[in-house]
Amino acid sequence: MVPCTSSANSNTITMEQMITILGPTACGKTTLAVAVARRLTSMGRPAEIISADSRQVYRRMDIGTGKDLSEYGDVPYHLIDICEPGTKYNLFQYQQDFFDAYQNIRSRGALPILCGGTGLYIEAVLRGYRLSPVPQNQELRDALEGKSLAELTRMLVDLKAQNGSNMHNTTDVDSCQRAIRAIEIETYNREHPLPRRELPPVESVVFGVDIDRDLRRAKITRRLKARLEEGMIDEVRSLLAEGIPAEDILYYGLEYKFVTEYVTGQTTYDEMFSRLEIAIHQFAKRQMTWFRGMERRGFTIHWIDASLPMEEKVERILTMNNKL
Repeated sequence: MVPCTSSANSNTITMEQMITILGPTACGKTTLAVAVARRLTSMGRPAEIISADSRQVYRRMDIGTGKDLSEYGDVPYHLIDICEPGTKYNLFQYQQDFFDAYQNIRSRGALPILCGGTGLYIEAVLRGYRLSPVPQNQELRDALEGKSLAELTRMLVDLKAQNGSNMHNTTDVDSCQRAIRAIEIETYNREHPLPRRELPPVESVVFGVDIDRDLRRAKITRRLKARLEEGMIDEVRSLLAEGIPAEDILYYGLEYKFVTEYVTGQTTYDEMFSRLEIAIHQFAKRQMTWFRGMERRGFTIHWIDASLPMEEKVERILTMNNKL
């Protein structure tokens, strides 16, 4: 593998660089990534997609996570459906799995395309964050049990300041369970600073799909209605029927949190829809806040208008400084 350097100020694409396509939920980034991969492959430059989505790693959680696997067709993809529901996949595992997939793709002479909306995952692999595997700390968890999300968030902010950490933005910490896990990780990293495996930064040119706020909101609402009609509620019922505890499904947030509350009789259908719609809008806003933060932290993100025709979006990526 060609040695990698920081991607922060990359303005050109070379054969050694990865392509990264990011954006908020419902912006069309997966469709764009697939179109780019297909065009590259037709040009004799095979390309494969690495997902950067913290929930699409789980098997049988398809509708709620928006996998849309039919979109990929013959385009190879990685880091989707790699672990069982009920488990707690984390950033450290993602970084390890990403690098394995990245090396595998490179070893076959293909070009990796990183695509997703989990900004923390994207930044971790592009920067080469130094991470440690973090075991559960039951004593700490017991001490934190019963604290509000606001209290846990304040504790997490203090720990991040002590560690100089950029991890665990509110995009990824939106429940008490997630906040406790984040505190657990930050506490462990403060006491055990050495990682198990040193992973280098990955050189990449980064594209962002910029979607108008009103258009994004309309697409989120349409997509939510479609997913409910396509069986998202039955998907949650199936997970519960497997014996996965409701609290474990709630952990995954957004669709799984609100639909589980509905299925278990804690809320009505209309209440579930309304609260979930608001939560997804808020999530998309937080995603954009993270991406803007990446720019402040030194990344160059080349924004592409989501409303442009697909061919024009693909062309803009492929002709960047005429390096592909």
